[in-house]
Amino acid sequence: MYLRRKYPRLKDYDYSQSGYYFVTVCSNKRRNLFSCVVGRGLAPAEIRLTECGKIIENELLRLTERYPHVSIDKYVIMPNHLHAIIAIGETAGASPRPTLCNIICAFKSLATRECRKQYPDLQVFQTSYYEHVIRGDIDYREDWEYIENNPARWMEDDDYLQGNDDLPHIK
Repeated sequence: MYLRRKYPRLKDYDYSQSGYYFVTVCSNKRRNLFSCVVGRGLAPAEIRLTECGKIIENELLRLTERYPHVSIDKYVIMPNHLHAIIAIGETAGASPRPTLCNIICAFKSLATRECRKQYPDLQVFQTSYYEHVIRGDIDYREDWEYIENNPARWMEDDDYLQGNDDLPHIK
């Protein structure tokens, strides 16, 4: 039986237009490649980036150099995924504007290239990504708080509970 893949983007929506986007990018096979979360009990959850996670953070933040009209408002790099609020602003000129997909694809490509310098055979990311067009202040605040609280919820995540720490050499 052939299953058609669901197209996750809004039909007829211009993803190059100004706005705020909540983006989630997952590691390949949801493996814990990017960070580890420490802190239990009264200690607040703290993210400790792996070498791969440091590369990912660097490439995420460098998007603002590659695309001057793009800013990263908030992000968190979890063990097997990252969340970010990406703002696309107005640009001057008639040149074609990059879409959110162009921006995410550039990020994933550059981060993968850098990670493979240390880990040549590493499959870093899943093929696609999840996005949500942020519609208003309340939506923005909810996404911001979700990112802010994500490390504290890691211990309840299915991937944490399944013991998905299968790449100790990456840490």
